[in-house]
Amino acid sequence: MKKRTSIVVLCILVSLLALNNTAIQRFPKPEFESDYTQPATQVFAPRSIILEYLDVVVLIASLSLVTWLILKKRSRMGVFAVSVFSILYFGFYRKGCICAVGSVQNIVLGLFDPSYQIPLTAIAFFMVPLLFTLFYGRTFCAGVCPLGAIQDIFALKPMNLTSWVQSLLGLVPFIYLALAVLFAATGTDFIICRYDPFVGFFRINAPFMMLAIGAVLLLAGIFIARPYCRFFCPYGVLLNLVSRVSKKHTSITPITCIDCRLCENSCPFGAINKPVPAKPGEKREITVRRLITYTILVPLFVLLGGFAGSMLHPGLAGVSPKVRLAKTLTLPEDKLSPVQLVDVTAFRSSGTTIESLQADVDTIIRQFKRGGWIMGGFLGLVFGLTLASLSIPRYRTGYWPNKGTCLSCARCLEYCPVKEGMTDAQVNALKKTEVI
Repeated sequence: MKKRTSIVVLCILVSLLALNNTAIQRFPKPEFESDYTQPATQVFAPRSIILEYLDVVVLIASLSLVTWLILKKRSRMGVFAVSVFSILYFGFYRKGCICAVGSVQNIVLGLFDPSYQIPLTAIAFFMVPLLFTLFYGRTFCAGVCPLGAIQDIFALKPMNLTSWVQSLLGLVPFIYLALAVLFAATGTDFIICRYDPFVGFFRINAPFMMLAIGAVLLLAGIFIARPYCRFFCPYGVLLNLVSRVSKKHTSITPITCIDCRLCENSCPFGAINKPVPAKPGEKREITVRRLITYTILVPLFVLLGGFAGSMLHPGLAGVSPKVRLAKTLTLPEDKLSPVQLVDVTAFRSSGTTIESLQADVDTIIRQFKRGGWIMGGFLGLVFGLTLASLSIPRYRTGYWPNKGTCLSCARCLEYCPVKEGMTDAQVNALKKTEVI
């Protein structure tokens, strides 16, 4: 039985080597007594650099167009048309790669690993949407990101979630981003790309589990609009923060808000800030004291989060292939799975010593322990600041998009009866209509 297993393992190893299109021919061609001729190995050429730059040009052009449609034309149909184009081009044609969401990992790996050469297209796809967001809000999310565009089509009967549910689920993308940065910084894995729920549809070759996750998110998106964008997307965290200070952001009304309430429930993402009257009888001293209390607690949350993150480092480090291999080598051979047996056989044939492997593993574990402190501290800071921000009273008049969470989809624009170019007299007359 063991002999047969060894033969199977060797066959698997040879097959893996043959699949490596950059490897040399390590063994002489077999000599057959028949007239069999070994076929030539097909090596696929890398994508032309010109076509890669074309992707960047299309990205900039798409962002420029959708920004113009949102801020100038105020056209929801135009944004939807760009969304369809993004699905076809960045999705099915480019197979969802390269995308701005996954480029976060390329940037992080380039910062922590000097030997890694960041593709210029990855830098462009990371920076260009952020620059547009800095000036014009999240127009990238509106219709250029294929992940968001494919979800947007399924938002047929969206329902509004309560504010506390949105605030709670809104912490998940920060956790996802922190884990993605940690794994990329240690050179362990690109988890954003590995667990992309929609790239499987674009490539039509994903494992069943990933297709199932994507299908569940799309079906859930019928009732909870864009669940991945709002509650998972790590790149959305950066866009959210940058958009808060955007120079020119889309507004529901082109001029003044007349409080007609027609747009009140128009946003499927719950990104419209409604009027908040001042609380009667609330003393300013109480509000200030509450804010100071939460602010003092922020450093405590940072320390507790850092400690919790450092305690998780053994499990996080277990994602590393080297750490898994070191653990596998300690198991009896009859307890190994076929995949583990292949890994062990490959390691033993590589000539690497166990001591050298263990030294690498110790280094990786130390990296994850330090990274766990930083990751946990960051999440503690986010939680503390979120809690503190909820204690700040926000008194508002009118209906305005939340600059951080608004995806600039332009849905709400169609509900506003105020049109650009109206005079004050026309606006006042509009206020008095029976419809309003």
